[in-house]
Amino acid sequence: MAYQQYGVIALLLALVAALIFSKRSPALWFGGALLLSYLVGWLPLEKALQNFANPSLVTLLLLLLVSIAIEKSQLVSWLSRGFAGKRLGSVIARLSLSTAFMSAFINNTAVVSTLMSSLRHHNHFAPSKLLLPLSYSAILGGMLTLIGTSTNLIVNGFVEQTGEPVLGFFDFTLLGALVLTAGIIVLVIGSRWLPDNHEQDTDATPYYLTAHVRDDSQLIGKSVEQNQLRELQALFLAEIQRGPERICPVTPETVIEAGDELRFVGDIAAVSRLQQFPGLELLRQDQQQGELLEAVISYSSRLVGKSLKQLRFRHEYDAVVIAVRRGHERLQGGLGDLILHAGDVLILSVGKHFPGQHQLSQEFIYVNGLSIATPLAKQASNWVLLGFVAALALSVFNLVPLVKSLPVLLLAYVAMGAVTIKELKNRFPLELWLIVGSAIGLAQLMIQTGVAGTVADALIALVDGSGAYGALVAVFVATWLFTELVTNNAAAALTFPIAYAIAQNLGADPVPFFMAVAFGASASFISPFGYQTNLMVYSAGNYQLRDYIRLGVPMALAYSAVVLIFLPLIYPF
Repeated sequence: MAYQQYGVIALLLALVAALIFSKRSPALWFGGALLLSYLVGWLPLEKALQNFANPSLVTLLLLLLVSIAIEKSQLVSWLSRGFAGKRLGSVIARLSLSTAFMSAFINNTAVVSTLMSSLRHHNHFAPSKLLLPLSYSAILGGMLTLIGTSTNLIVNGFVEQTGEPVLGFFDFTLLGALVLTAGIIVLVIGSRWLPDNHEQDTDATPYYLTAHVRDDSQLIGKSVEQNQLRELQALFLAEIQRGPERICPVTPETVIEAGDELRFVGDIAAVSRLQQFPGLELLRQDQQQGELLEAVISYSSRLVGKSLKQLRFRHEYDAVVIAVRRGHERLQGGLGDLILHAGDVLILSVGKHFPGQHQLSQEFIYVNGLSIATPLAKQASNWVLLGFVAALALSVFNLVPLVKSLPVLLLAYVAMGAVTIKELKNRFPLELWLIVGSAIGLAQLMIQTGVAGTVADALIALVDGSGAYGALVAVFVATWLFTELVTNNAAAALTFPIAYAIAQNLGADPVPFFMAVAFGASASFISPFGYQTNLMVYSAGNYQLRDYIRLGVPMALAYSAVVLIFLPLIYPF
């Protein structure tokens, strides 16, 4: 191999390692890898930049922006009416079909975020019985059409760059419908394996909260046992922060001092128990405690990846975070320094101006007791949905492509007030744009330098004797494993050039291999971290990792079996 190939391989290995082990945004690593490729002369500037205007990528961005108005329509409320019932299997089946239908045309994360609120207050079943099936159904539904999930459009963007015929709107539908059918069967049967985590259960995931010891507190100078801080039924004193010193574990003999921060783990309903101790404050002196509300951080929130101190949360939102919950993870450090994640549940003490904050719908999936997204009136909702259906119909019948109709539709939504310029600005998927644009450039680099061909030859040799089908299985499995380790979009970006090179080396039709990448990149069921919707329901459903394994393994096996059996039959080599 030439030195350039070794350099590209080293760059890709470093990128994979960064995606797996680093907590920084994938956009940083993909953008950095593309920039490095340009700086060392592997990729011309013109080619690197033109990928960010790829028609499939532009279509994806427009769809995400259009979905803001769709979220406000009455479509979700119409479909959610069918979720009522006392038989779990029947509710799961109807939930899966409705969610899959919406996910076929609307971004998966938008569908999950809009349905979470109603499912968290189901009359008969705990959220833990419904939210994970919601996420899985959204993933399955996304595979029904070209626009159902960002991964399909990204793969189509890669296809455009190769010069091969682009994928059609319904090219995914037949195989996607078979996968959906198998998935619903697994969900109906497997839903009984999910925990019944009612919010009032004692086994519910505890919140993490901090209380400050004032200088005039009666607790000062007495031990934990003397202050009866060990006798709080639903709260546990986990640690004490005393200046730079962290005291953990806290013994009954530990003496309380002025200025101590007492960090409790437990039921948020028991927060009133702390108010019985004079001089023990949940909030600072300049902060008045108001109504307590629960909020779930959105996947698109600017809060993600930042601490409360960095955000100046009190000033920006007229609210104070007094407790945080993140799945079953034991949080460390003070609340002010805690780095927030998508799906985190916050308990807020809010002021009178909090409900009127315009950015609530962008920052939070759900706020109990508040309508964070103003729904459109019936007539406006009908016009929004009619316009979207018209744009899809024009594309399906090859009259007007989405890349032309969606900008017109978006302008119409702005003109009628269904969406505002500020909302478009706040919700613009900048990181996704950077990831996909960079990924297309890196895919080109892999093909042009021969790296993709070299890896393809190695995979073909590995499955020697199995022919095109063995290579197809290898591509699907590799993409699936990458999806569980990194993200679905990153997995598609890393395996697509190899899949295309394999098809060329074998002289086979590349379409089955394109489909293997697309379906493999969406096969994320076993981990809460591989797919955005899985992470969104993690804390809200009070899940543990074993819950994903218990239901996700049968789902992944059924999904993979259907894809690998029927894919070569629907798309022959």
